[in-house]
This record gives sequence, structure tokens and C-alpha cells, in this order.
Amino acid sequence: MKKIQMVDLKGQYEQIKEQVDSSVLDVIQSTAFINGPEVHNFQKELEEYLNIKHVIPCANGTDALQIAMMGLGLKPGDEVITADFTFAATVEVIALLQLTPVLVDVEPDSFNIDPKAIRKAITPKTKAIVPVHLFGQAANMDEIMEIANEHKLFVIEDNAQGIGADYKSQDGKTLKTGTIGHIASTSFFPSKNLGCYGDGGAIFTNNNELAHTIRGIVNHGMYKRYHHDVVGVNSRLDSIQAAVLRAKLPNLDQYNNARRAAARKYNKAFEGISNIITPQIKGNGCATNHDTICDTCNCHVFHQYTLKVIDVDRDALAQHLNEKGIPCGVYYPIPLHSQKAYLDERYNEADFTVTNQLVKEVISLPMHTELDNEQIDFITKTIIDFVS
Repeated sequence: MKKIQMVDLKGQYEQIKEQVDSSVLDVIQSTAFINGPEVHNFQKELEEYLNIKHVIPCANGTDALQIAMMGLGLKPGDEVITADFTFAATVEVIALLQLTPVLVDVEPDSFNIDPKAIRKAITPKTKAIVPVHLFGQAANMDEIMEIANEHKLFVIEDNAQGIGADYKSQDGKTLKTGTIGHIASTSFFPSKNLGCYGDGGAIFTNNNELAHTIRGIVNHGMYKRYHHDVVGVNSRLDSIQAAVLRAKLPNLDQYNNARRAAARKYNKAFEGISNIITPQIKGNGCATNHDTICDTCNCHVFHQYTLKVIDVDRDALAQHLNEKGIPCGVYYPIPLHSQKAYLDERYNEADFTVTNQLVKEVISLPMHTELDNEQIDFITKTIIDFVS
């Protein structure tokens, strides 16, 4: 059996090696390292894939979130509501801009932000909502957009884990995640479903005026060289990373299909194991809620395959897997509202019952495009033997 990787970037690279190597060499020979043709071509190709007017590449996913908020003109003290159960970058940029983060609980099945908690958290100072499409499944965007429209709030989609996922709205339209809110951000960190070989990110929007503002922000506030019209930053996707992403983008749907196929095999193996709860599909993009993975839609792209283990010592299980040569992850072990950097006396533990339980139960298994049946069989048998 091949060595099991949490993410097998080498195996994926070998499938596209010729195109990647040729494209990277072309960039080096052209010396167009910054804002070269590869960047502009990737931007256009991703706009076409997402069916969105504007993709603005930038240096990384955290910058993308920050720049999105800068582009919206949010002011210090404005409140931004987001999920308690996610990676810190989502709340980090809110704090960096001297905005006020407002953390709320998530749904127990999808792990995504709970619209009921959003409604409860809105105050006169609330200006924006940041739903995170966690682990590759879309948040409940119909209800979130309804809330936003009702209260005149911006919606900033954090699509770092969800690129390529579909969302079927109540009006019957199918949209890609990242194209539903007023603006969205994504990350091209190497382990993402669409990842480069370094850091990279992008901002998406259908708003022409907002796109223009953001194009200046990413480039020191310049629209014309040495004319600084807005306060900006230096955040650009370099041409070599764009070349890698161009090689991968035509394969993104295939990559996501491979992840779903691996998730189905995991789910099948864990059937009937009462203390293992496999990922729940909420029904965004599907007709009904269900606990199986659809063959007919693209509603979950499985950036992570995350189990809940009930009445099991999760940390002991993680140690056991590592001892058996099976990498795993706990995403996330500490709620954001309990992190030292984001402590706030406004928070009440009773408002975070789901998150506080999830951090004790979740464990993420290897998930990537190169997983094979032998590896999945070994992983699942090892877990079942332990929990039984």
C-alpha cells in the first residue's frame, strides 16, 4: 500500500506534470513574473468557470477577505457576524481592520453558520455577514441573503474551502459558491481543492464599481502608475502560481468528483457504526436533506471529510491513527470565542452549544484526489476496530 497522505500533492502533480512544467518554464523565460499574461488569462478562465463578472487575483486567501472588507468601506466599530467554528483567518481580518467581530454558533449537521444565530446577533451596528462554506458545503445562502436584504447588510462569502461547489437557490437557479453574496474571497493554498504551489487567493464580485475599487486596493491603491486614489495594499498573485492554477482549473470538477467518490466509500464503510456520524448533506443544491452523497449534484466538494465520533476519546483515536501511519486533523480544536485573541465579555457560553460540542467530537480523515480503495479500506478498518 502507498504511504497515506492527508493531501497527496505529489500524486496530483504527476498527473499534470508536463503542462505545469511547461507553463512555469514559459513564465521564467518570459520574465513576466508580476501581473503577466498568465495572471490575466487565469482571471478570465476562472470568471468563465464561475459565471461571474469579476475575479481579482491577490496574494492569499486572508488578503482576499481583508481586501473584500476594505472594498466595502466598512469602518472601525462596524460589527461583522461570522461563524465561531472555522479557521481564525475569517475573524482575524475583521479585527485587523478594527471592525468588531461577532461570533455565532453553527448548525450541528452542516457545521455552517446558523441563520437563526445570525438573526439573534444583529444590532444597529451590524454591517456585514461572513458565511463560511465549511469543509466544502455551502451555507444556507437563501436564508442568509434574505436576512441581509431585510437589514441592508453586506454578505461576504468565505469560499476558501468551497470552490467548485454548486448551490441551488429557492428560485431554481444553480450558482457556484462565491457568486451568491455581494462579494466573496477564496484561497489557493496548496491543499485547497484548487491550489497553487505557494500562496494565492482571489476576490469575486458581480458589482462593477466594487470590482474597480478592489483592483486599486490590491495594487497600492493605484489605477494609474504612481497615482494613489485609495488606500491600498500590495497583494498580487504571481505569474508562476497563476500558471499552476491554469493547469489545474480544467481538472477542478474532476478533482471534486474524485473527492466525492472517496467520501462515498468512507460513508459506506462506516454504515451501521452508531458512534460514528458521517458528513451530513444539508440539501443546499439538493431536493431534500439527506445523509448520502448525491450522484446528481455538486453540493459538497469535500475539502475535508470530517466525522463526528460519539462516546469515543477523539484525541486517543487521533493518536492511534497517527501510530498506524494514518494522518488526520482536528478542524477545529478550540472555538474562536475561546481563543485568547478574540475573548469578549459579550459572549455567553450558552450561545455556543453546538460549537462547544463539535470541538470535542470532530476528526478529519485523509481526503484528496489520489486516495485509492486499499488506503480507504485500511483507514476505515483501523477506525472501526478502535471505536468498537
